[in-house]
Amino acid sequence: MDLLSESRTGELSESRGHLRKMAVQLPDVEGGEILYQLPLDGARIAMNGLLGRRLRLEFQGQIHCQHCGRLTKKSFSQGFCFPCFKTLAQCDSCIMSPEKCHYDAGTCREPEWGEQHCMVDHIVYLANSSGVKVGITRESQLPTRWIDQGAMQALPIMRVKTRQQSGFVEDTLRQHVKDRTDWRAMLKGDAEPVDLEAVRDALLERCETELSELEKRFGVQALQPILDGRPLSIRYPVMEYPKKVASFNLDKEPVMEGTLQGIKGQYLILDTGVINIRKYTAYHVAMSAH
Repeated sequence: MDLLSESRTGELSESRGHLRKMAVQLPDVEGGEILYQLPLDGARIAMNGLLGRRLRLEFQGQIHCQHCGRLTKKSFSQGFCFPCFKTLAQCDSCIMSPEKCHYDAGTCREPEWGEQHCMVDHIVYLANSSGVKVGITRESQLPTRWIDQGAMQALPIMRVKTRQQSGFVEDTLRQHVKDRTDWRAMLKGDAEPVDLEAVRDALLERCETELSELEKRFGVQALQPILDGRPLSIRYPVMEYPKKVASFNLDKEPVMEGTLQGIKGQYLILDTGVINIRKYTAYHVAMSAH
């Protein structure tokens, strides 16, 4: 099912399921807005068409681990039960701090998973969401990663052979540029345009010595600057940005209700507050609109 079915009264019938992060798609036309779909188990709700409508989302009191399906009272690492959180490689601390990767030490929680997700080409990039930041991701995750962060502009600046190596590059560059998004600022409006190519050139020049040391350590072919990349501009379906950002917390208040004014990153922006859908991965909810 792609859409919530609509009644003659304009009400959209209730749909139930476990939340997953919203699926995103670049528009077919240049300059168009990102297209969003909200997965609820087997359903995929087209969210752009709900702008201006009143949404109601209610947490049903159950969380099922997105990996094993176990019922859990608390979500760990955005949608996992505690046993999976402690055993899965994708929940290990090196995911947040890739320079701490311990695959070569033979202690990876899941070596096969590490080979598929960490021992592959990664992209170091610059993004402008709440100002310029540096980040890393698998090449296969572009441009999804940029959209999930609410970036208005993004530019790949280096290709590296492993996630760990990308972490070392990021650690070098973040001495001179931020590595985090100010989500509150991102949700208050569009970021001012920046010449990301100029920032790239200045940053690579400034960090030339440190990057040369990494080349000596891992080999010249391990770190490849991307000097011919062009920035991607991204537009989001937002009718109105909030003047003050207040977050819904489904653990404390299970019902979220308000008029949908926009979607940016993984956030729904309502006139009554905002909600990070990804934060509530694996929460079983009921959703309706009118």
